[in-house]
Amino acid sequence: MNFTPFPEIKTERLLLRQLQSSDCEVILFLRTDKDVTKFIERPEHRKTKTLFEAIELIQEFDSYIERNSSIIWGITLKNEPSIIGTICLWNFTQNDKVAEVGYDLDPRYQDKGLMSEALKAIVVFGFRKLKLEKLEAFTHVENLPSTQLLGRQGFIHNVSRKDLDNTSNIIFELGNPHITSQ
Repeated sequence: MNFTPFPEIKTERLLLRQLQSSDCEVILFLRTDKDVTKFIERPEHRKTKTLFEAIELIQEFDSYIERNSSIIWGITLKNEPSIIGTICLWNFTQNDKVAEVGYDLDPRYQDKGLMSEALKAIVVFGFRKLKLEKLEAFTHVENLPSTQLLGRQGFIHNVSRKDLDNTSNIIFELGNPHITSQ
């Protein structure tokens, strides 16, 4: 797995690009806004509270990309430089066959199909470029917009799996349709 050069992804309305330190104000907003974080439970040491911490977080994300351990894209509308959200593939299994997808979006851009468009592109990237066998998504049981988004993209709630780190989460899975199970 190699994320260098950074794989920008274009869709009909979006550009998914690498985060830059100039995105720190939006990252701080996405990590602190009550609507965006309503269903996200972060330990105190993982919370971002200042612009300096947002810049440090972007640098941390860059180090993950350099080590090919995870990748995060800033979501922008085409021809507009400011990010409106993020989407990532992370928590890869040791054999790089399964990854978790995570995302957030500025509430002003929700309910417009933008995250659906971004997620679809990341699913294609994960399955076709990275040859992943499965994608997972952990979401809060009460986060109806997220569960609906995942369902529209074909993710299935795996009722037999539990998130041992957060009992409020439920787990969705999507298998790579290009890989036949044996």
